[in-house]
Order: sequence, then structure tokens, then C-alpha cells
Amino acid sequence: MPYYVALEDMLDKSDNSIFKLVVLASKRALEIAEGQPKLVNLDSSFKPSTIALHEIAEGKVCYKKAKS
Repeated sequence: MPYYVALEDMLDKSDNSIFKLVVLASKRALEIAEGQPKLVNLDSSFKPSTIALHEIAEGKVCYKKAKS
């Protein structure tokens, strides 16, 4: 069973914004649910949202600031 993912481990990957973290995780979870390959080694029994949070914590998925 994977470890607990602390919020502090993910905030720096989302420009220190909880809102951006939620948006990033939900977009990535949707991609996983639609069939995109996982970027971490987790059992497929885990929900896409859990997998997305682990990917963010491990630095595999990060928030990118859009150019203005």
C-alpha cells in the first residue's frame, strides 16, 4: 500500500497554491481515467485521483505557468 502523500510535498509543484494543486490533480486524474499511462508504479486498483496525487508528489507532473 502506498504511503500517505503530505500536502507539503505537493504544494511546491503547484506554485504554492492549493487551488492550482486541485486543478492540476483533477486534470491529471481525468487523463489517467481516459487511458493515459501512469507515471508512477501503483496498482491499477487505485483511483485515478490517488495516482495523480502520487505523480505530483514524486515530481512527475508539475504546474506550468501559462505565458501571458
